[in-house]
Amino acid sequence: MINQVISKTEREMEKVLQETKQDFATIRTGRAKPSLVEGITANYYGTATPINQMAKISAPEPRQLLIQPWDNNVLEDIEKAILTSDLDLNPNNDGEVIRINIPQLTEERRKELVQLAGQKAEDNRILIRNLRRDANSELEELEAAGDISEDNYHRALDEVQELTDQYIQKIDDLLAKKENDILEI
Repeated sequence: MINQVISKTEREMEKVLQETKQDFATIRTGRAKPSLVEGITANYYGTATPINQMAKISAPEPRQLLIQPWDNNVLEDIEKAILTSDLDLNPNNDGEVIRINIPQLTEERRKELVQLAGQKAEDNRILIRNLRRDANSELEELEAAGDISEDNYHRALDEVQELTDQYIQKIDDLLAKKENDILEI
C-alpha cells in the first residue's frame, strides 16, 4: 500500500516536472526556437489548432523563425494568431511562408522574463508540495485504519519528503538553466 501511494505521487510529480519544461519552452529567450510558437493556436477551418500541427516550424538562423504551412490558405490565420499572442512578435507573410525575426531583448524585458520564469517555477513547486500533502494524508489514513504500522508510516513520510526535495531541486535546476538562457546576450 505504501509503495502504491509513493509511486502514484512520483508519477504526479513527474507530470508537474514535464509541465514546467513546457512552460519554460514558451518563454522567449534571445534565440529563435520553434517551441516558442508551438503552443499558439490558430483557426484552422473553424477549429483552434496548434501551429505545429498546421505547419513546419524551423529556425534557419539564430534570430529567425520560419513557419511553412502545409496549406497556404491558413497563412493569414497563423499570422493573426502570432500577432494576437503575448509573445510580442511581428510576423512577415510573403504568401508562402511566415518569417519571424526575433528582436534583441532589452535588459528590462530580460528581467521581466526571468521574473515570469521564476513565477512559473514557484507555481509548480507549490503543486509538488500539494502532492506531498496529499500523499501524507493518504499515509495518515492508512496508519489510522491500522493498515500500516507507525514505523512504516514514518518511513513512508520520509520517503515522500525525499521525493518532494528531489522534484523541487529538478525544478530549481530547470529555472537556473532558463534564467541563464534568458540573460545570455
